[in-house]
Amino acid sequence: MIARRLFMALTALLSLLASALPVAAASPEEILLWPGTPPGSGTVTGPEKIGGEGAGYGAVSNIAAPRMRVYRPAVPNGAAVLVAGGGGYFRIQLKKESTPAAEWLQAQGFTVFELIYRLPNDGWDAAAPFMDAQRAMKIIRTRASEFGVAPDKIGIMGFSAGGHLAGFTAYQPARTLYAGADRYETASARPDFAVLLFPVVTLRNPYDTTRTRREIIGDKAGPKAENEWSLDTYASKDAPPTIIFAAADDPTTPPGHGILLFQTLIAAGASAELHLFRNGGHGWGLGTPEQVISQWPALFAHWAQSLKIIEKRGE
Repeated sequence: MIARRLFMALTALLSLLASALPVAAASPEEILLWPGTPPGSGTVTGPEKIGGEGAGYGAVSNIAAPRMRVYRPAVPNGAAVLVAGGGGYFRIQLKKESTPAAEWLQAQGFTVFELIYRLPNDGWDAAAPFMDAQRAMKIIRTRASEFGVAPDKIGIMGFSAGGHLAGFTAYQPARTLYAGADRYETASARPDFAVLLFPVVTLRNPYDTTRTRREIIGDKAGPKAENEWSLDTYASKDAPPTIIFAAADDPTTPPGHGILLFQTLIAAGASAELHLFRNGGHGWGLGTPEQVISQWPALFAHWAQSLKIIEKRGE
């Protein structure tokens, strides 16, 4: 009897201790973009790398398996966003840019797909990130009903180089970048709206000093390559509605990038909106509460409501 009581007491104690231990967070749901080896030449060796302290804190590189991380909202609003962090195509700023944006969008009811794309600096083709973005859009649209998403309410959002990637996907969705024949390839890669934050727009002079230019076309590229990979080249009346956010004091992608794209889209007859803040620098993500630039998520939400992408939420 004493032994039984001791056993029960020990069991209760162990149960209490177990309940007090922190529960490990569930790993995010991920969707691989390609079956087997991704298209395009190149490869990487070794594991993925996550940046430590400094400018690359929380950024990922050395990507062998391009994929999407899925953020499902508690109360879906029927719209989806593919989000691409920046990093000059040599890393992806997850912690500073795409992850906070994905979590904010999720809280607003969007179904979010955080894109982890291949990088030329890791040894992949310069076209690899653009293949990955196209493929991601096609997968999301093909599986829209599974995610509780309207197939005509799937947008794309990008920061810096991720803004360049998002814009290129928005304005060149039918460009043949790879050969594919599975069920996803019958879907359109065209986003229904584009959200570009401090985007790299042009690779031409005087904005030919970005890491984006260096990784995509190289330092010695001529006008042909510059035009081929600059977003304003493809601005047309068929472009999806676009909203652009930029800071006047951005030393990496000066506001001339966003202004050029806005003017070109408007001249072509497309729907475009530009918000230029007096300060904020570069890589501000959601911004901090004391910054005026931190208003951009609310401005985006109002813009999305005005286009009937989402309904106005109750106060």
